[in-house]
Amino acid sequence: MRRLQHLRPAEGAKKNRKRRGCGTGSGNGGTAGKGHKGQKARATVHPWFEGGQMPLQRRMTHKGFSNARHTVKYQVV
Repeated sequence: MRRLQHLRPAEGAKKNRKRRGCGTGSGNGGTAGKGHKGQKARATVHPWFEGGQMPLQRRMTHKGFSNARHTVKYQVV
């Protein structure tokens, strides 16, 4: 009868995590396993990036500004 402490995972079921290469001798230095350029090679995606969809700040209408209500009105004496 097998006991719980003697159970082992199946061959190939556990995979070692890929460490970020910190030099040419690490086996994946230079690009650190991220390939060349591209979005996934960068540090992060901007918070306002919506996956190629038109961003919210460009979808909203631009209201503009009128200085007319802030001007001083003078009376002719």
